Amino acid sequence: MYWENYYLPETVDEVLKHLKESHGNARIMAGGTDLMILVRKGIIKTKEIIDVGNIKELKYIREEGKSIKIGALTTHSQLAESVLLKNKAKVLTEAASCVGSPQIRNAGTIGGNIVNAHSSADTAIALTALNARARIKGSERDEEKPISELYTGVGKSFVDPTKEIVTEFVFETPGENESTAFMRHAKRKALALPILNLGVWLKTNSSKSIIEDVRIALGPMDYKPLRALETENMLKGQPLTEKTIKSAQETIVKEIKPLDNMRGSASYKTEMVKVFLARAIVEAVSDLGGEIDG
Repeated sequence: MYWENYYLPETVDEVLKHLKESHGNARIMAGGTDLMILVRKGIIKTKEIIDVGNIKELKYIREEGKSIKIGALTTHSQLAESVLLKNKAKVLTEAASCVGSPQIRNAGTIGGNIVNAHSSADTAIALTALNARARIKGSERDEEKPISELYTGVGKSFVDPTKEIVTEFVFETPGENESTAFMRHAKRKALALPILNLGVWLKTNSSKSIIEDVRIALGPMDYKPLRALETENMLKGQPLTEKTIKSAQETIVKEIKPLDNMRGSASYKTEMVKVFLARAIVEAVSDLGGEIDG
């Protein structure tokens, strides 16, 4: 047996009670698509499993005021199929649809995907582009943190799964003249970690001719999703032309540091970043009914 006790609470309060009483000897399990593998391999050792799969209060996708809120137990399939997200945050539906196989998407949750702290997690890239925040609840704190601040090292999360739980993700609803896009490249369509993924959110002026604001997130380039801040600053206020996109491509390759590994060479990834950036901008602008001038 891999653990001594198994709990199936139905509320967040019950989870926090079990965590406090376990004194660091319990682990939260959502979909279990990653945790169970690590437990069986002996990489993670725990005496108690707290299965949060029955907590209905953490399963939702809704718009409240000017924000979209997503419960941490929302599955990747639910994200991919959400009409609200397809209409207002396409970057997240497209990212979720790329995760694993249908079986994994049906079981795996957005909360688990983020807490596992993989810098190239598809939903993490999308949420970073959306400037999302995560709500963390524990016996000692109840706070919101930007997605980028949840990563403390390679595979290390700011969230302590033996003491606290992520309950929700929230981001501002993209409004008029705002659009998103997601790009991904892997050796296989499914069941493979990405060689590169990139998410973009941008806002244009009313005539769709100038970029007023933009966010670009990509991975895997660091221990956390990378924001291409220099490229974002370069693009702000620029006309939507081929010349602007070329300048953005030249800028972004100066601020990324891809590594050679089994998935591809650094030079190959650099070229793909340039291609994906251009495609993402063109797609986001096209969705708004605009186009790139020559």
